[in-house]
Amino acid sequence: MKQAIMIGAGNIGRGFIGALLEKSGYHVTFADVAENLISAINQRKSYTVHIQDKVQEQWTVTNISGISSANQELVDAIAGDCELVTTAVGLRILPIVAKPIAAGIKARKVAGSKQILNVVACENAIRGTSQLRDAVYANLDGADLDYAREYVGFADCAVDRIVPKASFENPLDVAVEQYTEWDVEKGGWKGELPDIQGLGWVDNLDAYLERKLFTLNSGHAICAYLGALKGYKTIVESIADPAIGALVHQAMWESGEGLIQKFGFDPDAHHAYIERIFARFQNPFLADETARVAREPIRKLAPSDRLMKPLMTAYSYGLSVDHLIFGAAAALHFNCPEDEQSVELMKAIETDGVEKALEKYAGLKPEDALFTRILDVYRALAVAKKGS
Repeated sequence: MKQAIMIGAGNIGRGFIGALLEKSGYHVTFADVAENLISAINQRKSYTVHIQDKVQEQWTVTNISGISSANQELVDAIAGDCELVTTAVGLRILPIVAKPIAAGIKARKVAGSKQILNVVACENAIRGTSQLRDAVYANLDGADLDYAREYVGFADCAVDRIVPKASFENPLDVAVEQYTEWDVEKGGWKGELPDIQGLGWVDNLDAYLERKLFTLNSGHAICAYLGALKGYKTIVESIADPAIGALVHQAMWESGEGLIQKFGFDPDAHHAYIERIFARFQNPFLADETARVAREPIRKLAPSDRLMKPLMTAYSYGLSVDHLIFGAAAALHFNCPEDEQSVELMKAIETDGVEKALEKYAGLKPEDALFTRILDVYRALAVAKKGS
């Protein structure tokens, strides 16, 4: 029996990665710090994945067990005959889980194991596995580090699946949208490539990472910031507004033209991808909150993130960005007292002016042509908000 460890037994771990692994013939051992969750997994020994979308389906996941990720149990599991370790814990937690992974690798070396182990961090982050690898290596040295480099693969990936809020009689049950994407880069994998349902092997992950950033993340954020300005609570409400829906759709097409130029994507295939992503925003079961999608506006305004990078890429090719500029402009309006970055952004605008804030957080200079265009839209949105 193939063995996989899923570190993180939350909704993504159970409803996405863990479920696909179990469906592909793995025994999945879920590792988590939540004792009640692990206890429920070991007592119930199964849960149901509910697809809530235009097509509604469900399937039961049964070949599972649970262990604590906070003690020796996780180290022992990795030290055993495990073939694959995946994570869904959040980027901030990766340095923490790196320690038991490193300890498990040391134990495999002591036991003389020559079995290949692969590690894939399934996080909503750019090259999260590489970051996890670096953290694991920092806990190894000498012969242990040489062993890890020879027998442990670290493959970066891009993941995409929205998990809506839902409650079921079985607390382990989880709801997911129908759409799923899990792209794993071949170059970091060691050994034979396994056949895992829902997993696609790719040569150039950067193209897929940016495709998601420029399409899903960018469109989602623009929709959230515009929806928040109008007082909408969810993405579904926001995208249903004809003005917002049309603007978001056009912005996604503008960013798409930049991607086509940069990576040579097939235009028809990429346009079809845009339409699939846009349709996801309209899924009534998701009820994704605008405040959640819009949170951390400073991070999302960064030159390398979902608002500015698509904008600057399309602009660099001389393409239209008339709709993409609404993303940064609307983000500068995001006022949420519960969000630390929003509080910081609002204070910076109040203290030093929106011009300084745009320069500081988005990396634009006053002499840049887009600087003035974004500020013009920012002021137009302010006027529209007062008039509404």
